[in-house]
Amino acid sequence: MSKEKKAPKRQQVYTLVVEVGRAKDDGLPEGSVGAALMCYASGVDEAEAVRETVAILKQADLAPLDVTGYGTLEDRIEMGHEIEQDERDLMARAAEENSVIVAQMTPFFSEAEAESGGQLPN
Repeated sequence: MSKEKKAPKRQQVYTLVVEVGRAKDDGLPEGSVGAALMCYASGVDEAEAVRETVAILKQADLAPLDVTGYGTLEDRIEMGHEIEQDERDLMARAAEENSVIVAQMTPFFSEAEAESGGQLPN
């Protein structure tokens, strides 16, 4: 009896938003309480993309707290997202390099810091 070979699953690129907390030497702006990172990650499925992204962020001394997945490019188009060419280019790069790309970082500040322009009174 011969076993049929399963075709290898094709890598896809998933859009993920990862919320991170503070950690020593995380490189986040002074006074921030965390950040949201927009990432494009390759994987055979979204679960693998999430695992790889979390592992890489931990290696970069970040503290991942939560991950929200938005699916593949096709999924996002079906949801009605408008996707600019620069975003498509980053997704293509993630696919070519079989990598995780952090495309954007938005720091979070506490209400008190936001109201004072990021400067806490002494």
